Amino acid sequence: MTHCLLVDDDAEIRSSLADYLQGFGLEVTAVSCGTAMRQSMASQRFDLVLLDVMLPGEDGISLLRWMQQAHPTPVIMLTARSDTSSRVVGLELGADDYVPKPFEPRELVARIQAVLRRGRAAPLPEQRSVSFAGWRFDRVARQLVAADDVVLPLSSAEFRLLEAFVTRPGQVLSRERLLELTRAPGVEVNDRSIDLAVSRLRTKLGDASRESALIKTIRGEGYLFDTVVS
Repeated sequence: MTHCLLVDDDAEIRSSLADYLQGFGLEVTAVSCGTAMRQSMASQRFDLVLLDVMLPGEDGISLLRWMQQAHPTPVIMLTARSDTSSRVVGLELGADDYVPKPFEPRELVARIQAVLRRGRAAPLPEQRSVSFAGWRFDRVARQLVAADDVVLPLSSAEFRLLEAFVTRPGQVLSRERLLELTRAPGVEVNDRSIDLAVSRLRTKLGDASRESALIKTIRGEGYLFDTVVS
């Protein structure tokens, strides 16, 4: 059974939404704050997190930033309809989708199912990992493994971007093409989102030298993943 973590400080929303989602075969753990969220994620495995932005104490954006480093799990942000800035920041940090409040529960179910389908569309077992330039990319665990076995978790945005690159090595990909390849349904992204994701991915790859860069910037055209993938 798919296990979702719902993080919202509104007790009525937690109760009613948990009951509704369970009617669609989802197991739901509902908590009210960041402290409880951290404790739950330390002791249980979740397939998806529904994370409210406006929380007491540590807010949803801060928790998303922590989670993408420590527990790279698909995330749907729950935001106030007028809170555009939080939605943009959340998506740039790697959230898979957002749903503005108030929302129709059935729409949320559809978005959950879409995010889970994308996650389950992972490669077949024999294609779980690919290697390049001394790195191993585990596409199921969504992480990079260095030659010395140091593991670097990837945010959702970084994962989608690296997946686009490793399946098209040696091809110049425009920002528009990368937007198409990495866009999640219902998620608003732009050229800046791609540039930020590229920058973060380069940092994780230690890809600072222009001469030996794995991800090369082709001026006026886009980006090139310049290595052999096996």
